[in-house]
Amino acid sequence: MIEPGEAPAHWGFTKENFIEDSYLWITDKKCTISFIESRNKGKGAFSRLIKSVEADGFKVEVPTPLGLMQLILARWGFKKSLEWAPEFNEYVEVWTR
Repeated sequence: MIEPGEAPAHWGFTKENFIEDSYLWITDKKCTISFIESRNKGKGAFSRLIKSVEADGFKVEVPTPLGLMQLILARWGFKKSLEWAPEFNEYVEVWTR
């Protein structure tokens, strides 16, 4: 788990940009954003984070995004799929591009 301030500096995943409870998971070349909240909504911190993570060669995935996040991801070309999550013993919605 990567908390704000622990990611590469050029990602901008900082305590100034995101609340303390935000986090990312890195597995191989995949970055999972399962909980994140920007401190200054609409100022581009999340967009810059996604672009920087992808520029570093990671595939970004967002499991079970809620309301506004779904709209943002769809606008950015992310697609929804269902993936089996053995830890929950069910399929979960995952958005990727």
